[in-house]
Amino acid sequence: MLSGINIETKAIAEVSFSFCVTISQMDIFSHGLYGGIAFGKRSKRDYITAFLFGIGSDLLAFAPYILSILFGLAPLPSGKIEPPVSGGVPTYVHSLYYFTHSLVIYAVFFALLLYLGKKNLAKLTFGWPLHILVDIPTHSSAFFPTYFLWPVSNFSFNGTPWIEPKIFIPNVIVLMLLYIFWYFKKKRNV
Repeated sequence: MLSGINIETKAIAEVSFSFCVTISQMDIFSHGLYGGIAFGKRSKRDYITAFLFGIGSDLLAFAPYILSILFGLAPLPSGKIEPPVSGGVPTYVHSLYYFTHSLVIYAVFFALLLYLGKKNLAKLTFGWPLHILVDIPTHSSAFFPTYFLWPVSNFSFNGTPWIEPKIFIPNVIVLMLLYIFWYFKKKRNV
């Protein structure tokens, strides 16, 4: 029984590590913070909605795979994860990533919301294209390139990954400054 717990603990740790590597490459949390502060400042509900649309592209692309690993429906990736290699991240994850990181797909979604008369919700979804626009220069061709015109084109930039200090550190500083400014502005208006 004890060895079973150790095996499960090890598997969860490996999944967590793999997931953290993925998150550190794309910094999903920053996407949500940018979406929330840029488009969700009117209320807590708006903030949460904008935050979720900011991280939605990555959640929809990676959550099914991570959940399938956690529930034992898929094996852990073996060896090097990227670029796509045998035993690495399954191709369906890449397909989901291309779908959720496409400005073309977002434009269709946005137009559908407007058609349905959901103008206020449509404004809160701007975190999604902001996420894509940030990913375009901050993803290399070797690790989930952002095909922002998919399915029309597989064009992408070979950018500098989020994990590089010259991107990551300014990202954290900008987010801190934005949230400090917002806090004091909100406090002054109360």
